[in-house]
Amino acid sequence: MLTQRTVAQFLDELSSNSPAPGGGSVAALAGAAGAALTSMVCNLTIGKKKYAEVQEEMAATLRQSEELRSALTQLIDKDTEAFNKVMAAFGLPKGNEQEQAARSAAIQDATKAATLVPLGVMSLCEQALRLAKTVAVKGNKNSASDAGVSALMLQASCAGASLNVRINLGSLTDRAFVDEVSAKNREYSRQVELLTREVLVEVEKSLGG
Repeated sequence: MLTQRTVAQFLDELSSNSPAPGGGSVAALAGAAGAALTSMVCNLTIGKKKYAEVQEEMAATLRQSEELRSALTQLIDKDTEAFNKVMAAFGLPKGNEQEQAARSAAIQDATKAATLVPLGVMSLCEQALRLAKTVAVKGNKNSASDAGVSALMLQASCAGASLNVRINLGSLTDRAFVDEVSAKNREYSRQVELLTREVLVEVEKSLGG
């Protein structure tokens, strides 16, 4: 599993001539890092007398951000697994019309599944950014920059996942599926960009001049 490797080992494999892990796994990793930073700000707020009024909210935010971090971390491996299944489908025999039809169907099914992984990353990033906004507004002001980096990592994660969604959609023939996923892709992207701007506005307030 990619998530069980050291950072150096992961980067070595990423830089190799193997197409997986690739951008999809990196996007999920960026999202997990963003969620982890939100958790850090929560932990640096909980127990501080200055923030006594938001202790319960920070504890709840921490629980949610950790759930999202776990989900995004799992998608690091799931993205690579989904890509490998697409490649396996391309490797199916195509010696006659029946085999060709079966191969084409398998490729379409595997590509659909591979599309839903980065779409899931986008959804999780939107949820995580709402938590990043909470800590940017109410969390420890000494960690305002960390809340900002959290938002930027989640923004990058969503944008990267969106690219992976779009490249997969280009090879699919199921128009209903393509239209539905395209609409979700656009909406997640829009919401994430809006939330990122909102978080950064709050961060700027804390940083001052």
